Amino acid sequence: MADYPEELVRTRYLFDGTAVLIRPIRPEDKTLEQDFVQHLSPDSRYRRFMSAMKELAPGKLKYLTEIDYEKHLALVAIIQQDGHDLEIGVARYCADPSGTNCEFAIAIDDDWQGSGVAGILMFTLIDAARARGMQTMEAFILASNDKMIKFAKQLGFAVHRDPDDPGMVVAERRL
Repeated sequence: MADYPEELVRTRYLFDGTAVLIRPIRPEDKTLEQDFVQHLSPDSRYRRFMSAMKELAPGKLKYLTEIDYEKHLALVAIIQQDGHDLEIGVARYCADPSGTNCEFAIAIDDDWQGSGVAGILMFTLIDAARARGMQTMEAFILASNDKMIKFAKQLGFAVHRDPDDPGMVVAERRL
């Protein structure tokens, strides 16, 4: 496992001026991540995980928080609420076996969608992937997820139907 990438820790500001801490996820963030997923609406959980679930199973939670920061990187967006950290978004990539291509996923708390946090997370994730030698980034998106498809296009991803699954689209971008 690579050292914790301190260079990716930064404070950014949302459209309304709210300060948000962007940083790589840590193993000790399991409770923060579980709370985040539980707070998502059923629709948002389904769009992110493509299954109906209320919380992350222990193995999945471990997989999502115990990462190597090179081949698997996750960035969380944290705000302060009542003196506590509150995760409002997470974006991650996982590299394929070649180590030069990766798949990304993103989830934003329903209350924070449209705030600008998704763009901040994705631009930071894209830069980090490029710095780690990734050449392409892709995502598999439900064809019914119009907001995510529009967002991917705004980020410069080419979007097309998955020839193997008509219910999915593939978003791809060279880095």
